[in-house]
Amino acid sequence: MIDSNSQFFAILTAVGEAKQANATALGVPWTFKEMAVGDANGADPIPSRTQTKLINEWRRAPVNQVRTDPANPNIIITEQVIPSDVGGSWIREIGLFDADGDLVAVANCAPSFKPLLAQGTGKTQVIRMNFIVANTAQIVLKIDPAVVLATREYVDNAVIEALAKLDFKHSALVATTANIALSGIQTIDGVLLPSDARVLVKNQTQAKDNGLYVVSPTGVWIRAQDADTSLEVTPGLFVSIEKGTVNGDSVWQLVTDGPIVLGTTALAFEMVAGRTGVNAGSYRNVTVDKYGRVIAGTNPVTSIAEGGTGATTADAALSALGGAPVAAAIPSVSQLDSTTDFDSLVDAGWQSALYGGAAGERNPNHPDGQLPVSAESGIANYYWGMVAKYASNLIQVAFPYVSSADTALATIKFRLFGGDEKSPWRSLLHLDYFRSAAANATEALRGVLRIGTLGEVNAGALDTVVVTPKKLFNGAVIITGNYAALKLPTWLGGWTLQKGSVTVTAEGSGGASVSVTLPVAYTSSYALNATFVYTGGRLDNGNVAQVRDKSLNGFTVDNQWMGSGSSLAGVIDFFAFGR
Repeated sequence: MIDSNSQFFAILTAVGEAKQANATALGVPWTFKEMAVGDANGADPIPSRTQTKLINEWRRAPVNQVRTDPANPNIIITEQVIPSDVGGSWIREIGLFDADGDLVAVANCAPSFKPLLAQGTGKTQVIRMNFIVANTAQIVLKIDPAVVLATREYVDNAVIEALAKLDFKHSALVATTANIALSGIQTIDGVLLPSDARVLVKNQTQAKDNGLYVVSPTGVWIRAQDADTSLEVTPGLFVSIEKGTVNGDSVWQLVTDGPIVLGTTALAFEMVAGRTGVNAGSYRNVTVDKYGRVIAGTNPVTSIAEGGTGATTADAALSALGGAPVAAAIPSVSQLDSTTDFDSLVDAGWQSALYGGAAGERNPNHPDGQLPVSAESGIANYYWGMVAKYASNLIQVAFPYVSSADTALATIKFRLFGGDEKSPWRSLLHLDYFRSAAANATEALRGVLRIGTLGEVNAGALDTVVVTPKKLFNGAVIITGNYAALKLPTWLGGWTLQKGSVTVTAEGSGGASVSVTLPVAYTSSYALNATFVYTGGRLDNGNVAQVRDKSLNGFTVDNQWMGSGSSLAGVIDFFAFGR
């Protein structure tokens, strides 16, 4: 009869002991395949090492998990899940069979009836057998992917392990700036560490000790749960830093190449985003790191030989250069052949004389042709000429004298020289003609595009206009803080997303209702969701968030208690979406 003095345990059978010894000696794998349960014909069984079968087995099925106990590596845990549609018998004895079909371990348990759904109740039952072995090295640990049932504990552990292997780690409070002792409470980067704070350790003399740690207030720090095995510390992992005078609001990357053996491989972290220590401003000389970030900037005084004057005003710069530049000597009218005039200007520089003949005559080389000058002709006199010269190739530019009678045709002219060949004089207006004749740019053709109107940008139909940053951001609003808002620009419909949190007391204590004014008022309508969040331990209670008095610019939220458990104080989070 089962009572408070009854003992329940699991042991290896004689066959199991022999097979374990053989696997350890020969180094061959030992695989557990199935678990069986029985009712022992209603008796209270005592496991015996001489057993080769259960007393009265009524179910046998593959194991869905074989693993070692995290707290004791010499304890093997085997597990099987019995679904809700199997049962109708008592469970008093458990057996474990290997791949050869031999009973290698047997256990008794407190009687448990496994009902069938047809009986009006049902349950999914987990059967576990824990037994001690001398050596687990040759035992094949497994999870059967063909078994779709799993315990909640297994799923929770699997999720935690999977997340820990991701390259993006949970943020750390601070990052070290020098070698430290990995123990106790201390101040790092200007921040006094609280107990259990996460710290990125990156400056240890022994780089193998770098990594993510959790602060222990009394003893040695331990590595963070998501970075305490080699599988979880992978090349390229990222971690964000929350606070610190030097490293606050930065992101660091592990740049050590794999394979990585935690505790043996030297770990090196580099900042990929964050403050570099250079104040905002303009600098003449800057130093850029391999990521393209400015890590140093100076404003030195450079010598003339280095291409600068070290001056901050025009007069001081000219003085440093030895005075204002002196124009080169230029020919006068009397030095030019009156029959060739502009053709004679073949040297670079400015000409300060009227070309074309003092008597008002023109020759074929004049920018406005050979017609004589008259007050009504509209023909401009050209007082200035400039030549850009390379070998025998020239570009000649003529600037007009503008009077009340000349304005219609007084435009800047240019022509090209190529040896003895000269092009006709052209007006710079030709450039405008060229621009107006240019084709619109496409994905395959270079060209010109005009700036789109706000209506065209909002419509989003054209592919032949340019969008400016002002129109791209038109109507957008960004508000941060406890009440935060993001209003999309008009070309995205102007939809507004808002969120926030309010603290509420328990219902009936005078503060369970809170009025909320949204950071951005809606103009049409919006959807709203509010949720009560309790920050303490798990409790059975019926607290819910109730929204009332909803308007376009806010609402009132209540902490309601539905009668289950007790009323609690907490936080109500809300999220709104609309326009």
